[in-house]
Amino acid sequence: MNRMRHYFWDFGLLLLLALLNFSCKNDLTNPVIPVLEKGQTNPNVVLILADDLGWSDIGSYGSEVNTPNLDRLAIEGIRFTQMYNTAKCFPSRACLLTGLYAQQTGYHKSYRRPMDHAITLGEMFKMAGYTTLWSGKHHSTELPTTRGFDHYSGLFEGASNHFNPGQQREGEEIPAQKRPDRPWVIEGQVIQPFTPPKDFYTTDSFTDYALDWLDKQPSNNPFFLYLSYTAPHDPLMAWPEDIEKYRGKYLAGYEAIRNARFEKQKKLGVISKDYPLSRASFQDWNSLTEEQKREEDLKMAVYSAMIDRMDQNIGRLLTKLENMGVSEHTLILFLSDNGASAEVVNNVEGTGAICSLSKWTSLGADWANVSNTPLQYFKNYSHEGGIKTPLIAYWPDGIKEGNRISNTPLHLIDLMSTFVDLTRVKYPKNYNDQDIIPADGISFLPIFIGKKVQREKPLYWQWQHGQAIRDGDWKLVAYKNKWALYNLKIDPVEAQDLSVSHPDKFNELKNKYDIWFTEFE
Repeated sequence: MNRMRHYFWDFGLLLLLALLNFSCKNDLTNPVIPVLEKGQTNPNVVLILADDLGWSDIGSYGSEVNTPNLDRLAIEGIRFTQMYNTAKCFPSRACLLTGLYAQQTGYHKSYRRPMDHAITLGEMFKMAGYTTLWSGKHHSTELPTTRGFDHYSGLFEGASNHFNPGQQREGEEIPAQKRPDRPWVIEGQVIQPFTPPKDFYTTDSFTDYALDWLDKQPSNNPFFLYLSYTAPHDPLMAWPEDIEKYRGKYLAGYEAIRNARFEKQKKLGVISKDYPLSRASFQDWNSLTEEQKREEDLKMAVYSAMIDRMDQNIGRLLTKLENMGVSEHTLILFLSDNGASAEVVNNVEGTGAICSLSKWTSLGADWANVSNTPLQYFKNYSHEGGIKTPLIAYWPDGIKEGNRISNTPLHLIDLMSTFVDLTRVKYPKNYNDQDIIPADGISFLPIFIGKKVQREKPLYWQWQHGQAIRDGDWKLVAYKNKWALYNLKIDPVEAQDLSVSHPDKFNELKNKYDIWFTEFE
């Protein structure tokens, strides 16, 4: 009798656990995927990455730049205000592709290595039965077609001349290049140097590659498209008709443009009405000569034109999806690989005017400060201006209530976990005879239907001189080993160092950071 009672008790317990497990899975796993009708497939996924785009550089995050297509996605989708990258292009791209910190794949030091003990998004989506497409920049030495992507065309390096990445063309000046042999890839074939026809422009061509593939995409098969633009990374180059829209707009000066963006951000709701503005780091506009003002106006006009052209091309993509009849069933994410850049390239010879193919011009620290409004610092820093990116999520089938703003802290490492959740793929422990490091992120899919997500572990950053850890609202951050402690809930622009008044919190976070980073030294 006792044995029978134990049997029923054990059976009842197992049944309860099974029901709880089923309930949890249905509550936390794929909470927004619509019930698929017969013949339907998983949603298509389009991941769009900008290069060196500042937090306030598109209209829906405060900019005066004309970005109607991205703004439409924002209004009909969700804007995230605390999405983080790594402050530098190739570590960010490694995080995005693998769901791991760059330190876990060795990409915090160099991009000239394989991404060991990791799967890529291409490999993950292939496991889910997707066609996998990648157009644009790849800052690595591994061809995407060897890491799960069916098609890849684009720049196989960090930056290039936007009009001509290769050799001088007949009737033109010598193109400004950091290096004249930047490798390019067309359908998986490396071309070095790559000298395109005269109507070439990187942003347009990256979109062309993607649209050509979509023309051939089977209607019954889902696709993953990674569209990795190099805009608005220097050199500042844009089509004349796009530049003309912005000439003279920036003669108002750094402070006027920054203040206008700040006020617009409040009206849009991407920051609160009482949100502070970080200390300005740009020089006094009135200290410039008239010639310098005109040059600064032109630089920012070209930079804006590059963003404008990127948005135009995103519009081309949206039209293609609509014509294919899949726009409702496609998840689109847009973000940037780091904050606006204060880097200035001075060692490239060139005789042309700003915006011409024979002149390598950089944006510079003054306008970068404006681009990252209301945050401080830039690319390469682990402060908010270096590591925050706009993130727009658009998906008519999955996001029923649009024009929402989420303040949940997220990181590029969360993309893999979110896509695994979306596709219901079992994340592998071993792949191609390699042990795979478990993905380190969380799925933010529940946010799409208004649910909350909880991160159990701190977030970490390290790139060159920049270091940081964020645990809840507390952030410890350093540049060149000068550490400061901030409470981002009350001080989101990192203005008041609390190291002295909160020594216990300082030491707690510093110890956690040291333990984390020691693993990768």
